Amino acid sequence: ALSMEARVALTLRTVAGLTTPEVASAFLVTESTMGQRLSRAKRKIKVAGIPYEIPPDHALPDRLSSVLAVIYLVFTEGYAASSGDRIVRRELCDEALRLGRVLVGLMPDEPEARGLLALMLLQNSRRTARTDESGDLVLLEDQDRSAWDRSMIEEGIALARSAFTRATPGPYVLQAAIAAAHAKAGSFEETDWQAIVDLYDLLAEQVASPVVQLNRAVAVAMRDGPGAGLALIDSLLDEGRLDRFHLLHSARGELLRRAGRSQEAEAAYRRALALEQTGPERRYLEGRLAQLRSAREDPA
Repeated sequence: ALSMEARVALTLRTVAGLTTPEVASAFLVTESTMGQRLSRAKRKIKVAGIPYEIPPDHALPDRLSSVLAVIYLVFTEGYAASSGDRIVRRELCDEALRLGRVLVGLMPDEPEARGLLALMLLQNSRRTARTDESGDLVLLEDQDRSAWDRSMIEEGIALARSAFTRATPGPYVLQAAIAAAHAKAGSFEETDWQAIVDLYDLLAEQVASPVVQLNRAVAVAMRDGPGAGLALIDSLLDEGRLDRFHLLHSARGELLRRAGRSQEAEAAYRRALALEQTGPERRYLEGRLAQLRSAREDPA
């Protein structure tokens, strides 16, 4: 009776326990917009008299896409929190992984369930390296890869490989393959950016998401240089997409800085700072601005 977006949002709020602002962040909308959507969904359930019931096994495939989205968005809020003083909320990551394992147990032959679990394991393997002892953000290129959890990486790669060979890869399998490419690289410099861009090309054909396009733009910048990535990011802005997504402006600032366009980089970082984010992300952006100001004041 409800759209997929409404099903996922309502499940995140009422079953997974995410707050309305956290659910709004997952859908890149304002808190008031999400509050209205949740109210409409609840009202529709009440008016239609829709009961809560456990679906029989034969009905599970039709429900799968919503369940996959719920589990991954719980994990995303845990792995990259939308607000607060922590970038990582381990309890949410662990719960999403538990649910992912339950899902694979229910549907062991479903490639997308395996792909989701693989993706979460591969991303979660890096979580302790994402912040330093002070809780500040550490970018992927600066992370200590010896701190990555090798057992999670091995399990994730094995799951991704088995899911990739079972059928035409779906979105979660493709994202797991991207995460595996990062995990296999011995260093940031050894990353196979061509393979990652190719995988993003396949993913973009299946998922009409501006966030996928943003991630692809960053990968293109790593392969072809900051100018190539900036062109793609600016096209997203020209389309009016992701203007209130702080990670877009942060990524844009980073590419502008690498391209030597310091004043534009400062403006991009300030735009990112004006939007909601976690404490570690804010401190990172403030640090970048301080570096640029220092370089401008003391060019020698």
